[in-house]
Amino acid sequence: MPLVTSKEMLLDAQKGNYAVGAFNAENMEMVKAIIQAAEELKAPVMIQTTPSTVKYGTLETFFGIVSAEAAKATVPVCLHLDHGSSFELAMQAIKAGYTSVMIDGSHEDFEGNVAISKKVADVANALNIPVEAELGKVGGKEDDLEADADTNTDPQEAKEFVERTGITSLAVAIGTAHGFYAGTPVLDKERVSEIRKVVDVPLVLHGASGLSEEDVRECVERGMCKVNFATELRAAYTDAVKKLLEEKPETYDPKKLGVVGIEAVKEVVKSRMVMCGCDGKAK
Repeated sequence: MPLVTSKEMLLDAQKGNYAVGAFNAENMEMVKAIIQAAEELKAPVMIQTTPSTVKYGTLETFFGIVSAEAAKATVPVCLHLDHGSSFELAMQAIKAGYTSVMIDGSHEDFEGNVAISKKVADVANALNIPVEAELGKVGGKEDDLEADADTNTDPQEAKEFVERTGITSLAVAIGTAHGFYAGTPVLDKERVSEIRKVVDVPLVLHGASGLSEEDVRECVERGMCKVNFATELRAAYTDAVKKLLEEKPETYDPKKLGVVGIEAVKEVVKSRMVMCGCDGKAK
């Protein structure tokens, strides 16, 4: 089917008390793996690209790949700009055909974040494109953006932020981090419940790669409607290719590398979809 926006799938997740899995793709093979997993589990799915990914491959190229694969699928697929770094990039993504965008103004102070998020939301809402923003800072490294320390989201600030900006989903900081965790993360899960009480829009969990199944499930139960996975998909793809080359160093056909990469990523995606509870929820 044609690409869909994230609006209905996230509102359905909010009503159904599950989360939509959102998976970052770096190439055609990862796109195929993610959609194949969604098809097998009958799950709605969001495919995401970051600024560095689209710098490498271009917005138009990823739109072409994802829209072509989604057209063959029977489950809803959304193409989302993850961690949009500027108003200009968000607008370029919408023009290229993306059906959901994120503007990440979390590096700004509160008023600066409100300003840039509202600027994007004003345009996107007029075009029926959902907008995600982030309040608070998720630690770790995402592409070229790095946060030295976590600043967890304040519930009352979150309420004001959503009301003033007009965004349609909100990524909140509760102690997660981008990339793999150096130790065992300590999450402020109660904060999810506190934010959910005062914020109407769907909440988003960033930095889920490496979290335990128990942590993810509890965050979803408390109100997270979208859960992002990136690093572990990259690792699964690369590890599968490395293993093949170690076992069969004479391999030179890129397609053979792609096949093992697809299978590895697909298995990770399927397990995370089940973790989020979105399996069987496609409409």
